This record gives sequence, C-alpha cells and structure tokens, in this order.
Amino acid sequence: METPNAWKKYSQQELDELQVFNEGYRLFISDNKTERECAASAIKLAEEAGYIKLSDAVSTGKMLKPGDKIYADIRGKSVIFVQIGTKSLEEGLNILGAHIDSPRLDVKQNPLEERNELATFDTHYYGGVKKYQWVTIPLAIHGVLALKDGSVRNICIGEAESDPVFCISDLLIHLSAEQLGKPASKVIEGEMLDLIVGNRPLVWGQNGEKPTDTKDDEPKEAVKENVIKLLKDFYGIEEEDFLSAELEIVPAGAARDMGFDRSMILGYGHDDRSCSYPSLIAQLDCKTPTRTAVTILTDKEEIGSVGATGMESLFFENTMAEVLALAGYDSSLSLRRCMANSYMLSSDVSAGFDPNFANSFEIKNSAIMGHGLAFNKFTGRGGKGGSNDADAEYVALIRRIMDNAGVQFQTAELGRVDAGGGGTIAYMLAKYGMRVIDCGVPVLSMHAPWEIANKADIYEAYRGYCAFLQFGEKI
Repeated sequence: METPNAWKKYSQQELDELQVFNEGYRLFISDNKTERECAASAIKLAEEAGYIKLSDAVSTGKMLKPGDKIYADIRGKSVIFVQIGTKSLEEGLNILGAHIDSPRLDVKQNPLEERNELATFDTHYYGGVKKYQWVTIPLAIHGVLALKDGSVRNICIGEAESDPVFCISDLLIHLSAEQLGKPASKVIEGEMLDLIVGNRPLVWGQNGEKPTDTKDDEPKEAVKENVIKLLKDFYGIEEEDFLSAELEIVPAGAARDMGFDRSMILGYGHDDRSCSYPSLIAQLDCKTPTRTAVTILTDKEEIGSVGATGMESLFFENTMAEVLALAGYDSSLSLRRCMANSYMLSSDVSAGFDPNFANSFEIKNSAIMGHGLAFNKFTGRGGKGGSNDADAEYVALIRRIMDNAGVQFQTAELGRVDAGGGGTIAYMLAKYGMRVIDCGVPVLSMHAPWEIANKADIYEAYRGYCAFLQFGEKI
C-alpha cells in the first residue's frame, strides 16, 4: 500500500495556511531551544488564549465547567494544558503527549579550565548523540543560573548578531591518520567535548586594575581569569555560580527554509518540537470539545523520562486529580475511570526514510518525507522491547478519525528489524489502561544538531491533532 504525497492535494488556500503555520513553527524553534524556553513560551501563548493556572483555580475554589481552560507546570520544564469537555471526565480524555527536551550538551558544575592558554567549559552530553557531529559548528549557551540570594538569571549567549558564539575543535585532517582509523563512536569521546570560550589573557592595567593583594605581574591562568572577569562584567556571573546553573549548549542560529522549493525546514530540535508545537497550537485552537482535551509537553524524554519533570513522575496524575476535584468528582475511582477511558496520541517524531541509508529501513513500512503524519503501532527494539503496541481496535478508530477529517497520514516502523530501535512516552500512559499510539512527523538526521523536517508533514500533524482533540465518540 502506497500513500500519496501530501503536497499534491493542496489548494492554494491550503498552501497559504501551510506556509503561515510553518513560519510560526520555524520562529518558535528558533527562539526556544531548551525545555524551559519552550515551556515559558507555551504558557505565554496559552494565557493569551484564556488559560489560567491550576494553582490559582485551586486557591480561589473555582469550579470547572465545560469550556474552561487551565494549565499546570512543574519546575518550569513540563506543562499540562486542559480544556474541559461537555462529557463527563469519567468517560475519559483525548490526550496529546509530546516532549520539549532535545539532545544537547550540558555544562558541568565546575566547568571552567585553562589548558595551554585556551579556556574551555567541560560538558556532558544529554540524550543519544553522535558526538562527532557536535564539533566545528557554531554553538550557543542557553539556560539559567540560580543565585544564592534566591534569584534566577536567564542566560542566552550566541543567538544575537552581536553575540559571540562558541565551538568544539576537531583534529586537522593532516594529523588524523590514527583518529580516522577509530570507530565513529570513538572519533570524538565524551570528555573531548570541551567548549572553547576564550584565548585572550588578562593583563593588569589593560583589562583591569591589579588587585592590591596580588604580587604577580600577571595572573596565573590568565586566559581563564580574563573569562571570569568578562563573565562578571558583562553577565554578572561569578565562577561559583556555575555550581547552581543549568546551562545547555545548543547549535547557534535560527532554523532555515531548506531546498530550492522551500519544502523543508532545517533546524535544531525537530525531535520533538515538530510534534510539541503542532500539539500545543491544536490544543489552543480547540473549540469546547466533547471529551476533555489535554496536551502534555514533558521533559526528560531523551534520558528515559525520569525525575520530577519526566513522564515517569506523578505530575500528570496529580494534575488530573486536582482537575477532577475542581470539576466536582470526589471519588478516587473517578481518576482511575478517567485514565482508563482515555485515548492518547504519543506525539513523537518518526524516522524519515533516507535513500542514502536505505539498508537501515524496510521501505514499505517506512515514513516517507512529505507523505503526512506517521503512525507507529509500536516502537522499541528487537522483539518490540520497551514499546507500547497499540491494539487493532484503536488503530481502526484512528484511521476513521483521520480519514473523516481528510488528514494525510501514513504508517511506519522506526527501521529494519534488529537495526536498532528507540522508545517514547507511550507505554508510561498505557499503564493506566488507556489506548495509546505513537504518531508524529518524519525526520531526517534525527538527533543531529541540525535535523530536517517537511513542512507538509508538520502541517498534517497539526490537522491530525486538531481532529483527534475534537473527536467525541467511544470505541
């Protein structure tokens, strides 16, 4: 069974809508490269659409009714948006679940050092990366510093035209005979991912006055001292502030249209913002739904969804318990019934078929770029290990929802059997008994600093998520 190319079906009006939607997406991923930035921007958009904070509703004793819109966040890294439907909450929710963290490099707590008059930050990679891809490209620093006085300072260096950028070096080709004989996993090792941040020494009387208690003509590790001085003068950062910082190293620069036909977007973080942004906008555009509409934007998926802000935590369950209480459901059984009767799309990207690496795919069960939203009945690795395997009845329901809404979709697997594998948050929600299936945008070069997504697939994801949230029947 072959699926048609989505671009062939569009009217001029639909093409215009597609371009407008994708320009909004391109700007969103250009401006928001960390989970904190994504969560903050999502909350801002939601508040403009009439959403109120759950804690405010709880403190005022607000009783929820159909059409009410609320949100909850945890640590500024994961957010849940809820719009109450006309049906009883015990009849279940329609849930979109996507993640807003992406592979990156994290600055260590004690990062700054000088070696041979080069100042560097030590980093630790986050998520599954090919480490050699992160060298010799311009990099930016995003994140926060939490100071001892309780204040939190946002950091973003490397995105503005006037900002400096940073880089990790690689060995010149002329001396690379030994390096090029190594397997790809060893060409650049984890402890080699040192971010170069300075090369100019501090000179007393030139860059700053000599401290009265200093006898030396110039400071020891003068390049490092100059970086420390610049951090303090320009950004108000002391070296010890790195102890309580969360600084993420990401590719510098905006996402760009790709191809002569501008059919694709080259950008950082398509995994999973090409799904989380359409999910968010579908939630905000949703009219009062029949079944309560929920969108989860979660953190830590790339490292197993662990911790307080990951999907393995009780954040979602606790939030829905509060929502049910405000809606007048007093029994603890109401929460269990609500969860068990829910439907979910685990909105995570799929591997787009790449003809350069055709041997890693099985073509008739692969997601083709430009052919629309991709549904993965299962993910995992080997014998479907670690996956949620959606039941046939739910797949049939999804087919009906998408076909009735005219959404272009396809089905796919991650790759050839035993070629590798990966997982999503799907199985974590399936434990409640709800029906869950993975679906998302096909991506080329997944987990690389710059990934490729097709505008038609992103647009069809938005259309599919809208149709799903508005669906009100039951299997």
